[in-house]
Amino acid sequence: MPSDVFDSFPPRMALIGLGLAAALYILGTYIISRFGVLAAVVYVCYCVFVEVYVLRSSCVHCHYYGKLCGLGRGRLCSLIFKPGDPRRFLERQISFRSLIPDLLVPAIPLIGGTILLLRSFSSSVLVVMLAILALASVGTGLVRTRIACRHCAQREIGCPAERYFSRQRD
Repeated sequence: MPSDVFDSFPPRMALIGLGLAAALYILGTYIISRFGVLAAVVYVCYCVFVEVYVLRSSCVHCHYYGKLCGLGRGRLCSLIFKPGDPRRFLERQISFRSLIPDLLVPAIPLIGGTILLLRSFSSSVLVVMLAILALASVGTGLVRTRIACRHCAQREIGCPAERYFSRQRD
């Protein structure tokens, strides 16, 4: 393994990945809560569903299962699910369609925020929407390229997301 690849990520790096996800969920919940408590509960349940789906479909099969990964989910996964088969991780195919659940996490509050702004302008909603947009695009991009993917042992072994996104650049 190259020296810049981590078998287990430093805790501060994992916390950055977890913090980014938590910030997106909290900010999204703030906007959706403007539609009522039930809407906020449904949104939070959707975020939990997306996290569980990722843990169950990817993290259980990843090199970082039971370890700290760049996104902070490997150790968490091992507390909830039994280990999977690393070959299944390598065989997984990523498509735009498979990314839709993740993309909806910031898209739902951005759509909701737009509706709120059209009804009645609110500078706090606008600021939170801009923060979500910045975190979901620039923040996620920086965490993935500068922290998670750059130092990822699974990328060296084989990663369907890396294959998908590198193909997009070709």
